[in-house]
Amino acid sequence: MRKIIYSFDIERLEVLDKDGKVDKKQMPKLSEKQIKELYYWMHLTRTFDTKCLKLQRTGRLGTYASMLGQEATIIGSTYALRKQDWLFPSFRINGGMMLRGVPMHKLLQYWGGDERGMCCSKDGKVFPVCITVGEQQLHGTGFAMGLKFQKKKGVVLSDFGDGATSEGDFHEALNFAGVFKAPMIFLCQNNKYAISVPVAKQTAAQSIAQKAVAYGIYGIQVDGNDIFAMYAATKEAIARAEKGLPTLIEADTFRRGDHTTSDDAKKYRNEKKVKEWKSKDPILRLQKYMAKKKIWDKKKEGALLLKVQKEVDAAVKKYESIKPAAKEEMFKYMFAKGGK
Repeated sequence: MRKIIYSFDIERLEVLDKDGKVDKKQMPKLSEKQIKELYYWMHLTRTFDTKCLKLQRTGRLGTYASMLGQEATIIGSTYALRKQDWLFPSFRINGGMMLRGVPMHKLLQYWGGDERGMCCSKDGKVFPVCITVGEQQLHGTGFAMGLKFQKKKGVVLSDFGDGATSEGDFHEALNFAGVFKAPMIFLCQNNKYAISVPVAKQTAAQSIAQKAVAYGIYGIQVDGNDIFAMYAATKEAIARAEKGLPTLIEADTFRRGDHTTSDDAKKYRNEKKVKEWKSKDPILRLQKYMAKKKIWDKKKEGALLLKVQKEVDAAVKKYESIKPAAKEEMFKYMFAKGGK
């Protein structure tokens, strides 16, 4: 005898389309002020990103990973977090780290090769960037379990790329989170390429979101270029996490730039695909929405662009005024100091 013991469906959430129109039934509760804040943070993220690429090309910054095209995924998710929540970041979520209170000049310091840039304020509850692919998922899950065991408020969000889902760390983290019902949110920035390896060679599954089913947690695919959908999905995930149900959010987005400044995506990627995703630009679609609502115009756009450029330039000036760390700095935090 054969019988079905379990079946599943994976939802996809879309709210704001590329023409600036919204699904009113799915639209999250956001004030005009909050919508403008989301737009500001996306623009700041892109301006910071553009500046970092220029700094790297002129030898003033080390290898850098661009966020171009992924601003809605980054800002929509981190904007939804509350003060008591924690972020365990990958190397492609600078905008979210800034939103959580990490100073721009500190991030520049870090990307410039100075680890002191990751010595940030604890107020924003942001852990240091994890360069090792997928490892932050385990760190975040363990921390989330600790919050639960100690009966402390807050949830943990850990982001990673589609390539990380091929690492054992990803599966171990989801399994622990499911078994121990950790207040955990896994955010996969599925930007279609892990360096030169496309998603089709990462998994035979139809979606990354469905991998959540194997671990007894909730999985959802979201339009990652839709700021409203990302915000709504994260808010819902927070509510589930507080009840002991972790969530895997697959943000369907696209990396429009190179993997890092040491990569050349033209060698493995069709430029037609890049142009196709450019038409789905997350900043442009929110701008169209605000224009339709008559809460935005060219004058406000110009003022905002000038504002974020000044903020980024000021951060660069501060970063370049910092005295380089001594060579011995790399050993300073390697070992704990002995007791009495």
